[in-house]
Amino acid sequence: MIPAVQIVGGGPAGASAAISALLHGAQVELFEKSTFPRHKVCGEFLSPEVQPVFEKLDIWRHFLGKLPAPIRRMELRIGSAVKQWSLPEPAYGLSRFSLDKMLLDLAAERGARIIKHSHKGSTTGPLILAAGRQGSAPKGHRIFGFKAHFSGPVEDCVSLCFFSGGYIGIGPIENNATNVCGLAREDTLTAVRFDIDSFVDNIPLVKDRLSRMTRTTRWLVTGPLIMSTSLRKPRHDLIYPAGDALSFIDPFTGSGMASAILTGSLAGAAAARGRSVESYFSECRKSLSQPFELAHLFRRVLERGWADRVARFIPASVLFRMTRIHPFAI
Repeated sequence: MIPAVQIVGGGPAGASAAISALLHGAQVELFEKSTFPRHKVCGEFLSPEVQPVFEKLDIWRHFLGKLPAPIRRMELRIGSAVKQWSLPEPAYGLSRFSLDKMLLDLAAERGARIIKHSHKGSTTGPLILAAGRQGSAPKGHRIFGFKAHFSGPVEDCVSLCFFSGGYIGIGPIENNATNVCGLAREDTLTAVRFDIDSFVDNIPLVKDRLSRMTRTTRWLVTGPLIMSTSLRKPRHDLIYPAGDALSFIDPFTGSGMASAILTGSLAGAAAARGRSVESYFSECRKSLSQPFELAHLFRRVLERGWADRVARFIPASVLFRMTRIHPFAI
């Protein structure tokens, strides 16, 4: 009998899980109550590790057909320290609107049944939980994310600018647009009444870059965001958590989207083939442990105000390599 796999969540992790499960011969039901596609707060950066995953799912050509912006350089600004380096392989910038639509459309075209309401919470077969972040935090020092698109001069570079309590990333996406996305502490944003234009104007390096651009979308704000220090070990032998439901990696690493797509792909294959949740979790741990540990360590360095000094001694290209996922498990 062909196994029936149910998936909760139609974002990159859930849609990738559906495509993967279908490739392994499963019937798929995907539950997504929200309207898709939609713009979401996201760095919209896809690191080079997505290529082998997309090739395994037979969707690489579809991804390239969306004309994602190639990213060949990185820039890291921490205090007075500025680090620049070239990527050995190109990364890509693609809006969540375009990426989510592509993945969910492909899942439907390949046979997934898309059910536009909430999952009822009961199942007798394998369930992939890809419904996003979990957790809460006390008020005061919570972290919120924000994002908008801009038009203007486009570079093949992602710039990360760190400041006390957060950072802002600026990078190209499709259609000659630029995505500006950041994280900041609640008290910092409250001081400007969550007026993100006023907030970014107070960061000289960001203000200078955006002075040559025009904002084309409203600012989206989400939160609070709870960064994970490790993967959440599954508690049920038929439930495979994927993407942010498995763990929410600090976005500054640029591994968030690749992590969601990889874990979704692994979850879909494991559920379709009847592999244990424990073996699936072991695969995820092999691929993701290093970037999670390094992200947690670097955030501690930022919180203690040591980042400026540390950045002078550690090559940024080394930090980038150490925060990559390892998709060897696919």
